[in-house]
Order: sequence, then C-alpha cells, then structure tokens
Amino acid sequence: MPCLNEAETLQTCPFDAHAALGEQVPGLTLFDQAHNKSRSDVAKLAKSAYTQQIRDGESMSMKRLFSRESFWPHSNSRRTFLSTMLGSVLAAGSASTIAFSADENDELNQDLDASIRRALSWLASEQQVSGAWTTSDFGESTATTALAIMSFLAGGHVPEEGPYGHHMTRGVGWLLSQQLKNGLLVGQERSHGPMYSHGIATLMLAEIAGMVDPTQSEKCREALQRAIKLIIDAQNQPKSGEHDGGWRYQPTSSDSDLSVTAWQLLALRAAKDIGCDVPAENIDRAIAYIRRLHVKHDGGFGYMVGHGSSVTRSGTGIVALEVCGEHRTEETLAAANLILSRPLTKGEQYFYYGAYYCTVGMFKVGGDEWRQSREALYRAILNLQNPAGYWNPEDGSERQAGKVYSTSLAVLALAIEYGYLPIYQR
Repeated sequence: MPCLNEAETLQTCPFDAHAALGEQVPGLTLFDQAHNKSRSDVAKLAKSAYTQQIRDGESMSMKRLFSRESFWPHSNSRRTFLSTMLGSVLAAGSASTIAFSADENDELNQDLDASIRRALSWLASEQQVSGAWTTSDFGESTATTALAIMSFLAGGHVPEEGPYGHHMTRGVGWLLSQQLKNGLLVGQERSHGPMYSHGIATLMLAEIAGMVDPTQSEKCREALQRAIKLIIDAQNQPKSGEHDGGWRYQPTSSDSDLSVTAWQLLALRAAKDIGCDVPAENIDRAIAYIRRLHVKHDGGFGYMVGHGSSVTRSGTGIVALEVCGEHRTEETLAAANLILSRPLTKGEQYFYYGAYYCTVGMFKVGGDEWRQSREALYRAILNLQNPAGYWNPEDGSERQAGKVYSTSLAVLALAIEYGYLPIYQR
C-alpha cells in the first residue's frame, strides 16, 4: 500500500469514483496567474479570488491553488508556495493570517482573524520540550500534537519558517517517534481509544507531508504507509452486518461508531490525495456504514446503528460522507437542516467536538445552508474564547482532553475559510 513520493504525484489522485473535487478552473489556474507576481500581489490575487466565492458558500476554485494538481507540475512544494504567498508577513515574525473578507470593515471576519492569532500564540506557548502537546489527563498525546500542528497549518503557517515553523517541525518529529511497530500512532499515551489518536495523527501527517523538508517528508510517507495499512486492516476485522465498514476504539474492535469512523475517513481521504493507495471497496463499505447511522425521522446521525441523533453527531455524519465525495446528498442536506433548526449552544455535550464538525460539515455542504449557519457557528465559538487565547472545555470528557484539544478544534473551525488545509476544502 505505497504512498507516492513527490515526483510520482504529478498525476492527479482522486478518491476513486467518490471524488467530489469541485470545478476545474478554465484556462490557467490561479497558481499560473500568480506564480510570477510579487508577494503582495499574490496575496491580493488570492484574497480576491477567495472573496468572490467562499464567503457566499459557493463552489471554491481557490482550492486549486493548494491542490497537487496546481503546485506539483510547477515543481513547487506546498510549503514553498505557501511561504511565498504569505511572504514578508511570515518573515517579519508576527502571527499571520490573511483575512479573506468581502468587506474590509466586516467585524466578524476581523474577529476571526484576531481570535486565531491569539489562539496560535497560546498554542505555541504550550508545546513541551519534547515537541509534543499534552492532554489534561493522559499526558503527551499524538492526537493533541497533531491537532495543534494542523491549527498552525490552518492559520497559514508552514514548517521551518515564520514564528511557528520550528514548533511545527519539532511536533512532527516527536509524533513520528511515537509510531509503534504495527503502525499505530499512539506512543505511550494512556487512552481507552487509540484509534482516535491514530486517525487524527494520520490525517496530520498526510496534510503536512508535502510541506516539510525532504528528509522529514520521506519519514512522513513511510509512517503513512504503515498507518494507512493499520486503518484498512482495522476496518476489515470481522464484524456483524450493522457494524461492517466502520471503526471503533481498537484496531481489533468488532464493532463501530460514527466518531472514530469519521476521523479514519478524514485520514484516508487526505492520504489518498497525496498518492496513498486506498481501495475503493473500503470507501464503499464506509459510506454504507455511515448511511446506516442516518436517523430518518429527524435527519440527523446516530452514534451507532439504532441510536438517536444529536447536533454534534449530525455534523460528524455530514463530514464523513462529504470527504467520501457524497456531496449534498439527501442525508447530508437533512442533517444540515437539523443543525439549522437546533443551533449549537454552549450547553451541548462535547461542544468543541460539535463546533468543529458542524462548522466543517456546513461549510462543505455550502450553499444557503452555509450562508445561514456561518455567523451563528462562528459566534458560538468566538464568544467562549479566554482573553489569553485558549478555549476551556467544561464537558467531562472534553475537560479530560484539555485546553490544547479544545483550542485546536476551535481554530480548525474558525479558519475553515482560509482554505490552507486541503482536507477542509470543498
């Protein structure tokens, strides 16, 4: 189950027949147009193209800028182009994001940018000497480390450059050192559900593999090959009909649930997009499993087959299907309508998990559903940020995971429209 190296990724790699990669850009790609422009002009061009589509919830061609189809043919790594695009803002050493705003006086967009800057500064301060980030109750964790690194990526930062580049490189190095011989990316952390951490860590490695230096990139791809094999093997464990196609806490679990399954599908999609072999049959089975979790009477998704729905799980179900190419299906639109009818509130169980999945899910659905939910979702998260930059989880399970976990999920949700992480693009 090989992952392609940089040279081999010249060919596009759709998610088999299930890819829903959006519109092809006619003529020159945005990369072609921007390639020879000055740094400031590149930022302006990117901002303009992004503004025209994404704030309105329309199909996003901006993703072509960061897709393999755009940057590999020009022999530019994602890391090289991002650093060029961000330019002197990163080099100046200040926390940096580009506010893709249709209105320079848009208060919400300004609040988003300021919130993300504060959060990233706080996350950087929480990194351990080892390079890891920790949970409250389980010590150093591949999951929280991966989430923190993806937060920096989502904010437009790249390894080895700018204020957070070294943090990212150290974090990746630590995470790679934690992979077990069987491919599991959990190290020595104490957790009842190692497949959670494994899926999140695998997702991060797939997203960053093309941005790190060549030596670390090769290590990422070797680790990914083992990690993806473990995910596929875990899905193929003998399971009863209702659980077939999904994943649960352990690589050997004989049952499945929505939450663990969604993280594995995000990881598989990201890995497939950089050239890893993910069999279509496994994706077909996963889609069938997610559909069995759909609760027809209210449109949401349950944790297991026969379970009731919730707002948080509805967002999870949308994301799980969307990353498999199931765009605006009957199930995802029904779940989006449920989220619209029952807005996410602070009192929701697993609030930060729900904020992440509902925001990503509604963004991926797009259209009126995103336009109608965008501000409410953002404000629900923004209103809970501590002035120091972090989010403090109050729910029992999330409190155990800690502030790095909740802050990272908040950043990944708030930065969704920046479009830097390929997995979150439409």
